[in-house]
Amino acid sequence: MPHDQYQTVKEVAERLKVAEATVRAWIHDGALRAIDVGKGWRIADADLEAFLTRHETTPRAGRATPDAGHHPHANGRHAPLV
Repeated sequence: MPHDQYQTVKEVAERLKVAEATVRAWIHDGALRAIDVGKGWRIADADLEAFLTRHETTPRAGRATPDAGHHPHANGRHAPLV
């Protein structure tokens, strides 16, 4: 991690198109790992990538997964919204 590039809360918020308060909430909740450098939080590229990977809904095409080819709604029907 010492060779990672670091981003500020503002830079991460701009990149993800969310409020800075949202990024800070993720940090304080422990969802997004960050380093307190005294003048604010810094987020390592590797930590942001890990956060985004944990929050993916489905893998991108080309990634191998244990249930590759299995889709829960293979019959084309979607579960009703509640």
